[in-house]
Amino acid sequence: MTTELQSIPLEPAAEEPSFIRRRPVRIIIYAGLGLFFLLMVLWPMIVHLRDPDFQKHIEQHRVMVGMTKDQVLKSWSGPQTINTSFTKEGLRREEWIFEDWESTAIVRHRYLYFEEGTLIGGWYEGSSERHFPDFPAEKPHPKLQP
Repeated sequence: MTTELQSIPLEPAAEEPSFIRRRPVRIIIYAGLGLFFLLMVLWPMIVHLRDPDFQKHIEQHRVMVGMTKDQVLKSWSGPQTINTSFTKEGLRREEWIFEDWESTAIVRHRYLYFEEGTLIGGWYEGSSERHFPDFPAEKPHPKLQP
């Protein structure tokens, strides 16, 4: 009696996909990203629906995208500088610059951007303290010499 060992080819074990490639994980990630982008679009609309004429914002001295120039003037008063430009399509764009002086050396700037009279965005520049160089008394600045 001879026993023959037959070689049985073994199938390679199916590799399990990495964690991030698993279907339930991908569905959760895509659903979360979709919800995030949906909220980014819907949130301003929800806020606008709660205060359609921006009266609460004006009373609290806040501005929001979608306000007209008159509403911003009621909320923040007038800017120190207005820069006007026109796009290739002929749209009027304005940049309003507000200066908030904390002292003679510290000024903060607020910028608002309008397109055809409607606020489309803005940003706030924090404290930008002006530092004047200290020149030696024995060597005054060349431009200050008589």
